[in-house]
Formats: sequence, structure tokens, C-alpha cells
Amino acid sequence: MLLSTDIWVGALIRRAEIGGAFAAVARKGDARAGAVLVKAVNRGDGTAQLYAEATRGDGERIWMRPVKSTAEAELDAYVARSVRIDPDLWLVEIEDREGRHFLTEPVEEA
Repeated sequence: MLLSTDIWVGALIRRAEIGGAFAAVARKGDARAGAVLVKAVNRGDGTAQLYAEATRGDGERIWMRPVKSTAEAELDAYVARSVRIDPDLWLVEIEDREGRHFLTEPVEEA
């Protein structure tokens, strides 16, 4: 990550708010280099998707869905397991009528 995590997270939240969504830091990790999970909740149909940052083999930063489920409880369980492994982890929750994630980097399906 080129920017510190806290600055990057702030920019994501601003993009979501400008787009008409509600976004907040649900869990704050290390300000400089904490990994980030983004949970996008679709208030239109009650589903959610979780995105985790990753780096492709060519060095490009991407986002992927580590859990294919759209059930919020299953995504929360994944987050809880991840926090036990990485206590510096950030979680940003975005609530949007359309379930948009507002990530500008590529999102790849595994």
C-alpha cells in the first residue's frame, strides 16, 4: 500500500459518502500498515459481500472475495477469525442501497 492505511480508509469512506452511502470504521487496526477488509452491505436486498486486499504476482494491488457467501453472519465469522490471526486488521463497513463497495482498485473473482 502506497498510502498509510488510515489515510486510505479515510478516502474510501469519503468516496462512499459522496456516492450516497454510509461508511464507517467498524474495527481500527494499525494506522500505518494494517490490512483492510471491506464489508459492503446491500440495504436493498439484505445481502452483504466481503472484500480483502491482495497482491497479484505482478505486484498489482487487487481486491478479492475471501468468502463467497452473502450472509452477513458468515462474513462476520470470517472477520472474527481473521482478527485472531491479525490483530492489526481494519474493517470498513459500507451500507448502500445498491451494495456498492466503492473500491477503485480491481476486484477479482477467485
